[in-house]
Amino acid sequence: MRKTRILLTGATGTMGYSVLKELVNELDKFELILLVRDTDNKKELIQPYKKLSGVTIYWGDLTNYKDVFECVRHADIILHVAAFVSPAADYYPLLAMKTNYGSTKNILTAIREQGRMEKVKLVYIGTVAETGDRIPPIHWGRVGDPIKPSIFDYYAVSKVAAERIVIESGLTYWVSLRQTGIMGPAMSKINDPILFHNGLDNVLEYVSDRDSGRLLRNLCSLDYEEELSPEFWNHIYNIGGGESCRVDTYSMFEDIFGAIGIKDLDYVISPRWFATKNFHGQYYLDSDKLEEFLHFRQDSMQYFYEEYIKNLGVTASLSKVICKIPGGQKIMGSILKKVFLKMARTEHGTVHFVENNMENQISAYWGSKDKWKQLPTSIHDLERPKDWNRVIVLDHGYEEEKPENKLDLSDIKEAAVFRGGKVNSISMQVGDLRTPLTLTCAFGHTFEASPRLILEGGHWCPVCERESWNYGRRAKIDPFFAQVWDPLHEGEASFMEYKKEVNELMV
Repeated sequence: MRKTRILLTGATGTMGYSVLKELVNELDKFELILLVRDTDNKKELIQPYKKLSGVTIYWGDLTNYKDVFECVRHADIILHVAAFVSPAADYYPLLAMKTNYGSTKNILTAIREQGRMEKVKLVYIGTVAETGDRIPPIHWGRVGDPIKPSIFDYYAVSKVAAERIVIESGLTYWVSLRQTGIMGPAMSKINDPILFHNGLDNVLEYVSDRDSGRLLRNLCSLDYEEELSPEFWNHIYNIGGGESCRVDTYSMFEDIFGAIGIKDLDYVISPRWFATKNFHGQYYLDSDKLEEFLHFRQDSMQYFYEEYIKNLGVTASLSKVICKIPGGQKIMGSILKKVFLKMARTEHGTVHFVENNMENQISAYWGSKDKWKQLPTSIHDLERPKDWNRVIVLDHGYEEEKPENKLDLSDIKEAAVFRGGKVNSISMQVGDLRTPLTLTCAFGHTFEASPRLILEGGHWCPVCERESWNYGRRAKIDPFFAQVWDPLHEGEASFMEYKKEVNELMV
């Protein structure tokens, strides 16, 4: 049997490198093509694989079409893992769009120009950040919920635009896998004020770097053995580690600092340092679907806690000793607290926003300065959600129990009205979720979108998405979107609109 030729992008990143380590163990099945930037500061990770038979390293750039064209020409499966992610994307939004959207556009254009639309299989890695803030009470979610990249999150904005063109590409074989927070050594080393954007009540269903590697290895292996169900393709899935990988930020801090002897979080952090909204994350109602196809889950949150302690090295051992003596927790905590406060005062830090009266940021992350002032100064006075297992299933605006091959124009019309818009197309083949229809949103923008993009993807008007974060106005006239906005913004008198500095038309 001929080997499957796999193009892997992002091989030096957290997920991509885990995938690479898995795939090189199966070079009896695969030939690997790695597209790596010669200027990549992690390119030394690739050096051990240069001499392996079955591994070809192409030194190039995903934003350079000629490089992409050459690599795509040799590929049967493309694992498009590469991304310019947060927190770096927060500092360079245009580069994020060029890298994340531009690279995806280059890949799709190359496939099309090579006349291989029916042959190449594209695995696109999306992100949980596409659906934005989902703190309690709407912290359980699924594919098809509204797309809502958080304000100022240009990484998410770029990934939304990229996922849209994948779904609408016309490829015979595509899939979008929305990656969640990846736990492992890399996550344990994050030293950026984005830590404080992740609110104490925020939740995430994480997955490990190792399980992420196993996921794509299993996908490729099952495809090679012709054991991957045809039903797998042309869908969107949430990647999640399952129940053992679900945790809220507060509980994560309790476990992390408790492991080094600090049992009272008041010694280490303040509630006023943390945003209360506008991050991303959810517990998944549907992440088991991907596990049923690819059987990749092995790790739990315990893996991350072990990696975190390992990363601290001698500091962890020293902290455990100090915390055993009277007053030791307070001493150790005060040292860490100074480090965290200094971080929160940097350019993208939450304390920096407040101390410099940055109105747009304050509104986005707390609702208002008054809302921030209402936060307690002590962790012990913080009101915490009480029912983490309460599930609010969002309405997608059409008869979801109806088999996919029975969905017709009336279903799309119903969904469009629930989004404050309408369908302009006068006909649709029953069960055809692939062919774009013409629609109009509540703000009068006319656009084209496939039923798959809207019903399964949760996407809507690309013009609104491109121009601004107009969420407050949109929620007033879009019942579908209001489900993910109103519960988190009760009592806010006015809603600011934030113009976007970057969009996909700039690439």
